[in-house]
Amino acid sequence: MTTDVAARVAAARGGRLRRVRVTLRVALRMMLHDKSKLVGTTLGVVFAVVLAAQQLGVLFGLLQKNTMFVDNAGADLWLVPPGTTQASPGQRMSTALLDQARATPGVASASALIMVGTSVSKPGGGSEAITLVGFELATALGGPWNVVAGDVAALAGPDAVFFEDAQRENFGGLNLGSVREVGGQQVRAVGFTWGLQPFGPPYAFADLDLARELGDVPTDELSFVLIKLAPGVDRAAVAADLARRCPTATVLTADGFHDAIVNALLREQLGITFGTSTAFGLIIGFIIVALSMFSAVIDNLREFGTLKAIGLTSWDLALMLLVQSLVYALIGSLIGLGLVGLMSAGIRSANLVVIVPTPLIIATPIIMSGLCMLASVLAMRRVRRLEPGMVFR
Repeated sequence: MTTDVAARVAAARGGRLRRVRVTLRVALRMMLHDKSKLVGTTLGVVFAVVLAAQQLGVLFGLLQKNTMFVDNAGADLWLVPPGTTQASPGQRMSTALLDQARATPGVASASALIMVGTSVSKPGGGSEAITLVGFELATALGGPWNVVAGDVAALAGPDAVFFEDAQRENFGGLNLGSVREVGGQQVRAVGFTWGLQPFGPPYAFADLDLARELGDVPTDELSFVLIKLAPGVDRAAVAADLARRCPTATVLTADGFHDAIVNALLREQLGITFGTSTAFGLIIGFIIVALSMFSAVIDNLREFGTLKAIGLTSWDLALMLLVQSLVYALIGSLIGLGLVGLMSAGIRSANLVVIVPTPLIIATPIIMSGLCMLASVLAMRRVRRLEPGMVFR
């Protein structure tokens, strides 16, 4: 291969652009010549991409599971207890906030929402925990979504509850019309949702008054106030007005509540765990690429020396290594992302959805290109110190 490469490079001395083109072709030929190193280095990149992207996909999926209620509740603004960082059962507020919110200019509607932890008793004994959501049917703010069976309007009937479809068997073979005991009272399953399972127990939905009975929530208490704004009003101005009128509550936009949940989860062990595993994958990929490229240079010292002897500069050889690192990064990223896509489809369930967003798909080859180029620095330093005269020794 060296003789053929030398002839090509010697013929390219006349023009810089042609010389660059030939240098690029030589870089690719050298990669293809040593197929074992090509495969090994590419697999290193694939490993890094699969581990890092899959971990980030799981993280995004877990975050989505815990923000989905806020994202699908339909509210423009939320009144929440001070210090709230989750849409879950917790501290309660006075229903007097409803009147204060409804009297605020720019508010089209304000609805009460309660969340309470309770359980479903199974026919054969035992029980399963649920998060019971009580909402106002008139506005449907905070009501069920991803409905796979039944009609939300059926919740207006007596003792009617929506349950999570993925938990049917855990609830004792639950079907439409099945009767179960929740909070010591018999209820009837009138519909099912799919995938509404956050970190905690799955959501179940009922009319506000029924949920109060089942969860033993006083009529003068609520968990959240969900607010819909009139068209064309200034959201920030209404939020500021609400904050003045409702000093015992925190006013959050839907996006602000979403971000508060994400930030709280990332500050806790979730962010540390997934951040560490993602970094581990990238570091392993970096080490594999760096060692493979350095090993390739060591194995081909005479070839590189020949290229220097016939006129290629250290910059030309550095360009060759950069091209090789970019090719490794792009091929490895494409294969790795393809595998992550297959894995995501394979493990998709109501409990977890691996989310690989478009920005991650775009960023992956860019990040891996940067890492692979950085990994080639060690090989570049060895090439730079290479003496052309070694070819004749």
